[in-house]
Amino acid sequence: MNTRLTSPHALLVALATAGVIGAVGAGAYTSARAVNAPTNAASVAPAAMVTLPDFSTITSRDGPAVVNISVTGTAKASDAEAAEMQGIDPEDPMFQFFRRFQGQMGPRAQQRDVPVRAQGSGFIVSPDGLIMTNAHVVKDAKEVTVKLTDRREFRAKVLGADAKTDIAVLKIEAKDLPTLALGNTKNLKVGEWVLAIGSPFGFESTVTAGVVSAKGRSLPDDSYVPFIQTDVAVNPGNSGGPLLNTRGEVVGINSQIYSRSGGYQGVSFAIPIDVAVQVKDQIVATGKATHARLGVAVQEVNQAFADSFKLDKPEGALVSNIEKGGPGDKAGIKAGDVIRKVDDQPIVSSGDLPAVIGQMTPGKKVTIELWRQGERQELSAKLGDASEKPTQVAKNESAAGQGKLGLALRPLQPQEKREAAIENGLLIEDVAGPSALAGVQAGDVLLAINGTPAKSLEQVREVVAKADKSVALLIQRGEDKIFVPVRIG
Repeated sequence: MNTRLTSPHALLVALATAGVIGAVGAGAYTSARAVNAPTNAASVAPAAMVTLPDFSTITSRDGPAVVNISVTGTAKASDAEAAEMQGIDPEDPMFQFFRRFQGQMGPRAQQRDVPVRAQGSGFIVSPDGLIMTNAHVVKDAKEVTVKLTDRREFRAKVLGADAKTDIAVLKIEAKDLPTLALGNTKNLKVGEWVLAIGSPFGFESTVTAGVVSAKGRSLPDDSYVPFIQTDVAVNPGNSGGPLLNTRGEVVGINSQIYSRSGGYQGVSFAIPIDVAVQVKDQIVATGKATHARLGVAVQEVNQAFADSFKLDKPEGALVSNIEKGGPGDKAGIKAGDVIRKVDDQPIVSSGDLPAVIGQMTPGKKVTIELWRQGERQELSAKLGDASEKPTQVAKNESAAGQGKLGLALRPLQPQEKREAAIENGLLIEDVAGPSALAGVQAGDVLLAINGTPAKSLEQVREVVAKADKSVALLIQRGEDKIFVPVRIG
């Protein structure tokens, strides 16, 4: 029998009666009209309904503490890039003139300063004008203007910016300003409602809402931040704005989006407020932020590695390379170790390690729990300063013959040999120059060079040194083995 539903309320009751909705969770819904539900909906328990947060109250109360930030500055660009920045269509003949002119001028064409304008968001954290935002919002800024919701504008001073965490602190000369309360992320739950206020595409005081999608996300950007992932709509211009919980407390600073189009595609990332406050306090006190480093390169522990190392589950950070003379090297950490804890803080994924270490103070002594050859061990390490230029890392040192071949190589770990079903070989970590032109790829395994098995870096160096114009590389790519000729003369 077909039943016609004459109102959204009737549809709601029908779905609840059928069991489609009504369970505790985000799918439940109620409204003032639902109070007068007919008796055929009596089977739906009132306790099963969940009321949505009152976003309007949060916005009206906390919105005035969110600011719009306008930045002017300069950037180096070629003449063609300058034409594009100034709005000249690439199909315009004048654009082609710029491009030809750039080719004639050579490197000199890349030295032109062009004006750059950008916009972002921020929020006030003290009544006397202290403002937090993203470091990338004010990067290379010559002038920073802060606009309040009451339309007043102030020239802002950049007290400091930290690229590692993407946090910057501004100061405007004002009094009795509205401020936001700062929360914490320890109690923040995945699935919890959150709210963003900012200026996407310059549209000031824009409000968007969603839920926390995940916590502790590590991104491949050399960052020390365990990001909060949300599905809140965040776009260019939202950067630096607050992420608020349903109590109106700041739990994060909107920083990045995952996008193939340049706009929002359902995945956005915020810096946890705990990390941001720690950096803010350092900047206010000293004008800069410091971060510690351990001096190791790590990779993810998958199930195959867990099985090989006899780990109970695939957790931890697998050490692949060690900085010679660095803090990790001095502490006795070795390639193949799996770091599982730092001062009782669990290291679940490889991205946890730089986030935990980076938030510590240089010079601090930490206890590192690691897994080595099927046994748990503890080491003590004194952390270094991330701002110092690190000494040569084993990965760079192992670039055997890099001047001629353009290959960065390292020995395969035992478990990697077992997985690839080979006895000897060197993993190609990076490719440049002649090898890149020949089609060699990072991740290939070098098995032999000119017929000589690639058992060690020294053997490769010797063969390359004796070669004249070209060498034949036998590489394994996946399950295939192929010869690749590389000209070095």
